[in-house]
Amino acid sequence: MNKKENKGAMEQFKMETANELGVTFSNYNGDLTARQCGSVGGEMVKKMVESYQNSIK
Repeated sequence: MNKKENKGAMEQFKMETANELGVTFSNYNGDLTARQCGSVGGEMVKKMVESYQNSIK
């Protein structure tokens, strides 16, 4: 994957995770709380760690 593909994949991952948590992201996210944004980032990290741990088993 190149840099552009990586960015697109990460953006899609972020949107899927936000959707699962009921957080609606758009081009402007100024109306979201820090807690909402943080929950998405935290869940993304959690999923990435779980994926890595499963891949090394």
